[in-house]
Amino acid sequence: MNITAEKTEIEILGPGRVKSPLQLVGGAGKGCGRFVPDEARVRYQIETGTGNDLPNDVYFEKAGPREKLFFEPHETRAAVVTCGGVCPGLNNVIRSAVLEFYHNYGVRKVLGIRYGYEGLNPRVGLPPIELTPQSVSDIHEKGGTMLGSSRGKQPTDCMVDFLAEQKINILLCIGGDGTLRGAQDIAKEVAKRGLNVAVVGIPKTIDNDVMYISRTFGVITATEKAHEILDCAHSEARSAYHGVGLVKLMGRDAGFIAAAATLASQEVNFCLIPEVPFVLEGENGFFEALRRRLQSAQHAVVAVAEGAGQELIRELPAETDASGNKRYADIGVYLKEQIVINFKRAGIPVEVKYFDPSYFVRSVPANCDDAMLCDLLARNAVHAALAGKTNLVVGFWNSAFTHIPIPLAVSQKKRVDPESPLWLGVLATTGQPRKWS
Repeated sequence: MNITAEKTEIEILGPGRVKSPLQLVGGAGKGCGRFVPDEARVRYQIETGTGNDLPNDVYFEKAGPREKLFFEPHETRAAVVTCGGVCPGLNNVIRSAVLEFYHNYGVRKVLGIRYGYEGLNPRVGLPPIELTPQSVSDIHEKGGTMLGSSRGKQPTDCMVDFLAEQKINILLCIGGDGTLRGAQDIAKEVAKRGLNVAVVGIPKTIDNDVMYISRTFGVITATEKAHEILDCAHSEARSAYHGVGLVKLMGRDAGFIAAAATLASQEVNFCLIPEVPFVLEGENGFFEALRRRLQSAQHAVVAVAEGAGQELIRELPAETDASGNKRYADIGVYLKEQIVINFKRAGIPVEVKYFDPSYFVRSVPANCDDAMLCDLLARNAVHAALAGKTNLVVGFWNSAFTHIPIPLAVSQKKRVDPESPLWLGVLATTGQPRKWS
């Protein structure tokens, strides 16, 4: 991990001079809630003697309400934007942020930016809408985002012009890696102009690939739904002779959902993820392993992450998506076709049942676990922003909420470690080869 103490320092617009309206106390044992001092830290590395010890201790700034604020709440105008693909919990985050602003701090002007960063460009997006406790009262019961979303960049200077024209002091950016990069650009331009605008990110991606954050919201709900699909695939597969239930799950560069859903289901025989390359042909290839499985059990279940096996497909798309990500070929369809072709050539009957539940697992409402995480992430983002902290994303690390500088969070992507207990559990559950060759 390329992390040092200097890289964890949080930017702040200025010293806090406004007394917080929260009815909290400044020390332990003095009441039901406490302010968090700016000196409070969360240790990055809690284990030692593992062979991966850092040369010096590194700490993240602890998130939470500050006793002194940079902004006067009654004079503050805040805005919330949701970007990228939909994800379980987006509406929960919007709702909790609005209620924290309104009820606890007394911020009476919260704007909802329509359709992602496009809404910060008047030439592209729709005008913002006002968010109130009444307008967000039941949105947490629905999937998706009430504000709409979009992918792709907008001119940074244009977006900052919009913030200045609307007299917005706080911008909460809800999204993944691309969204955070956009937020970083906005924060840099704001600083360049000397504006007092706090830009705070809230980490949303079911791929769970944001660095230095244990879990992004939506992951558990998506895994739960993926588990349900895998169980359906198992029912289909075992109901046919040489039935193969093939399920493509989301995960462009990280296979967390595929791996976690495999462990939750316990019915998966092969889990294929981007972090562990595999081959199709040969004595130790996927086809031969699948043949042995069908010979012994007459059915098999395969979970494949969308970013797995891209190196196997000769004709890869050359274009990129609106976020600048390289478009991936459909590994699910490709794998289905190749299984049918290979087994037909070998004279072995096979019946492949293909599932692609990508939009299903990401568009449902958040479950209880994610709903709680969404609420706490949103409230901690509001605390950070009103304290004048900026260019950060609220994280969750070692059971505590933290402030992570956006440059550090987007410095690389978190991926499944093939030597981790998570992947070793997958290997034990599936019985698949440790290495493909």
